[in-house]
Amino acid sequence: MKEHHILNLGAGVQSTTIYMKMVDGEIPPTELAIFADTQEEPALVMKHLEWLQKQDGPPIMIRTRGKLGDDLMNGVNSTRQRIAAVPFFTMINGELAMTRRQCSKEYKSDVIVKAIRREVLGLKPKQRVPKDTTVHQYFGISLDEARRAINIKERVESHKYFQAHFPLLDAPGMTRGECHQYLDKRVPHTVPKSSCTFCPYHDDALWLDLKNNQPEDFARAVEIDEALRVPGNIVNRNMNSSMYAHRTCQPLKDVEFKHERQLNMFVGECEGMCGI
Repeated sequence: MKEHHILNLGAGVQSTTIYMKMVDGEIPPTELAIFADTQEEPALVMKHLEWLQKQDGPPIMIRTRGKLGDDLMNGVNSTRQRIAAVPFFTMINGELAMTRRQCSKEYKSDVIVKAIRREVLGLKPKQRVPKDTTVHQYFGISLDEARRAINIKERVESHKYFQAHFPLLDAPGMTRGECHQYLDKRVPHTVPKSSCTFCPYHDDALWLDLKNNQPEDFARAVEIDEALRVPGNIVNRNMNSSMYAHRTCQPLKDVEFKHERQLNMFVGECEGMCGI
């Protein structure tokens, strides 16, 4: 029996906790960690990833399917067939709604699965995983978002010979707050939240931090947000109502962000099942 152990590395709080506990010997190390790069992460996330690569943990493989924002504006997805689906906000019959979400699957989870199949298992396209092989994938899901593990486990294990594991849920388990406490003692900088600069799941506190402290990243988010409403732009084809990155359905550059944290559908990091 051949077994492979792979960490899905989002480079946010939870998966960094798992990675550093592997470095410290508190969790058995995987043979590899894979980071799926949408090429739209804030600069702080990429800087943190560079720091992780210098630690004595599992080798980190970085793979990408392209620049998500550019694909969005050009009206294609990662396979160049159709528009990349990001869950932007819109108004339908006076009610707040979100458009279809496919971005995290196509630019995160599918990228990692492809890397595993092609580069870890050495398979050709559509070639089946050998019957004597099991791939164990590890995800950074903490106790306060344990319900996400159900969806991820179903999605991962729908592929025969793949199994999903959640080290932060194993007894005694860790909450996101406890992960922060651990990382405060272990990492010499604040570990940033991993998600695209223009992710609609940001709360106002994160938007405000991006605007005040990461102006280049905020400018990129504004660029994408503005492109959503350019008349004739392929990104808004077949849409009868305008799309926005912010839940107020106002242009991002005009939003007066609140200082407090808000109820957020996406409290963790983007592991390919964000918002679930």
